[in-house]
Amino acid sequence: MSAVRRVLIIVSSGPSTPARCAAPFHTATLLACMDAEVTLFLSGEAAQLAQQSVADTLRASEQGEPIRHFIQQAKLAGARVLMCRAPGVVIDENALIPELDEIASGGELAQMILEYDRVLTL
Repeated sequence: MSAVRRVLIIVSSGPSTPARCAAPFHTATLLACMDAEVTLFLSGEAAQLAQQSVADTLRASEQGEPIRHFIQQAKLAGARVLMCRAPGVVIDENALIPELDEIASGGELAQMILEYDRVLTL
């Protein structure tokens, strides 16, 4: 039996590239179903995916599910979802999706990059 692998997925795609937004969460779902410990870190433009108004309306394809569907699937599979706290940006926590586990700093991201077994950027 192999040891649990820790996978960090840095999500950088956001509303300007909707076709890329579902893939990180789909990948996280698959990895979590394969018993990996998965953390998704929403960074840069991807932090907007943590806003309910964006997650509920943005779609990777015109007829596809909203991005929130893919976030929910990843959460159900056991993935953690973190969002980067941008310096000086005020965050309305009431407008964030409940699937978000934590608001983290760039320093925490750097520490995870050093500690995790695999780091993907999508």
